[in-house]
Amino acid sequence: MAGTVADRADADRGLGDAGYVLRTATADDLGGARAVMLDTVYRDLKSGYVPRWHADIIDLQAAYLRPERCTLLVVEHRGEIVATGAVRDRGPQAPPNPPWVAERFPSGATAQLCRIYVRPEHRRHGLARQLVRELGEFAVRAGGYEALYLHTDPAVPGAEPFWRSLAQEVCDERTLPGGGQGIVHFELPMPGAVAVSGDAAPGHPVS
Repeated sequence: MAGTVADRADADRGLGDAGYVLRTATADDLGGARAVMLDTVYRDLKSGYVPRWHADIIDLQAAYLRPERCTLLVVEHRGEIVATGAVRDRGPQAPPNPPWVAERFPSGATAQLCRIYVRPEHRRHGLARQLVRELGEFAVRAGGYEALYLHTDPAVPGAEPFWRSLAQEVCDERTLPGGGQGIVHFELPMPGAVAVSGDAAPGHPVS
């Protein structure tokens, strides 16, 4: 399980005075986490559930809790899961992603940040930024990761500027012939190189 990574001792992390607690998900949290994710893919991403993209949401335990170098974090507020974020040890695949992007971020050596979703009524509390910090630190503790990668859908309001405030663009598929998938690929600095910082910002989804 993800919690077996060395130095993974996981005391709850309070987020200010607003009653938010960020922690590693347990089996008891999976229903609440899944609800946040499915609500987001239907409401914000507007794709609905697509098995080839979202199969991990159905079996969160197999995707994130069992593998030692993966993790799922949740933010709880007054007993309700209101935000999620995860690390998977699988880089972008080609197809559908550009081959050179897949080559730059190979599976095993790439920590892919995903499912960073915050319920709308709990945005603007810095939850997404704190999740990014914690997931990056997990990747360092897990060992063996050489890059932090993510991709996002710029059609989601606020998503692109949020990630541009934290990460470096690797490929904007909108500039490719035919527009590609219309997504933007980013690389984040590994913690210890350049700190992730900034004022509280709304959480936005990463597909």
